[in-house]
Amino acid sequence: MDRDYRKGRGSQIQTKNPYLSQEYVTEHWEGLDEELLMEQIPTQILYETPKKIVNKVESPDVGMAYSLNPYQGCEHGCIYCYARKTHEYWGYNAGLDFETKIIVKKNAPELLEKHFLQKSWKPETIMLSGNTDCYQPIERKLGITRKLLEVFLKYRNPVGIISKNVTMLRDLDILSELAKLNLVRVTLSITSLDEKLRSKLEPRTASAARKLKAIEQMTKAGVPVSIMNAPIIPGLNHHEIPQIIKAAADHGAVSAGYTVVRLNGYIGEVFEDWLRKNFPDRFDKVWNQICEVHGGNVNDSEFGRRMRGSGQISDIISQLFHASVERHMKGRHVPTMDTSLFRRGGHYKLF
Repeated sequence: MDRDYRKGRGSQIQTKNPYLSQEYVTEHWEGLDEELLMEQIPTQILYETPKKIVNKVESPDVGMAYSLNPYQGCEHGCIYCYARKTHEYWGYNAGLDFETKIIVKKNAPELLEKHFLQKSWKPETIMLSGNTDCYQPIERKLGITRKLLEVFLKYRNPVGIISKNVTMLRDLDILSELAKLNLVRVTLSITSLDEKLRSKLEPRTASAARKLKAIEQMTKAGVPVSIMNAPIIPGLNHHEIPQIIKAAADHGAVSAGYTVVRLNGYIGEVFEDWLRKNFPDRFDKVWNQICEVHGGNVNDSEFGRRMRGSGQISDIISQLFHASVERHMKGRHVPTMDTSLFRRGGHYKLF
């Protein structure tokens, strides 16, 4: 492996930002004042004060109506993450900027409460997070997600959580209270049971072993937990589908979903560089199979098809997944969220 490979980071490159007319480059070393130390790229925390925090989700195939993202950018460094592209809207790039420049919305809990106080709000499940992970490493220090959960409990509004980390166990006291009222659903994303592969694909996420243990702990506390076996990358982790579903079921998961990898925008460039450096012997096979799943490209933006792909490989993945769920999770179900308990104004109802 390249001596300049950045351990602990997913992306190994900076990509272009199509919204910027100028950019810093390092191609011409003779013009640099000093050598750039490749491995020393610290995480930078940036603060934003938005005016609203709840987003209406317009995409018809993501399984949520509303989302809330207390953080933009994600230090987990998942090399395939579709959210990398959204960092370009903030003036950064989808490569190293995405995982080293984390935008924090400190006023998120206050904005959520303000949102619930609107007379026009009709209680509906809000997903944490629809874009970047609400339990990424900085959450351990800032605790914004915990404060958001306190607001959800106060107003009795349903909340969904999807994460690649297990920091949520710190909030098990609130999650269990929400679960008693059918107001929470947790989803843990498991990409691989192979720790070597996991640490390369998503270097700062929790290991699969820790996620499985978290499923068990939350299940015992009465919190319904599902998994997302995502993304499925043909040639890298597609063969693990049965083992992942079985392991999740054995630890108490009630349902499972999946998506196939799609490399939108400059994420394709980030992933291609990563794949060449980490799996040079498998590069052609993996890259070509990703293209086959998306009709000759590494990305497909067509709603309904982009998450599942098309063609023979896509069909094999679908059959393997559904057969595994039928075998290991048959008869299990996800409890329906209760929207009837919403406290208008956050107050208790006496009558």
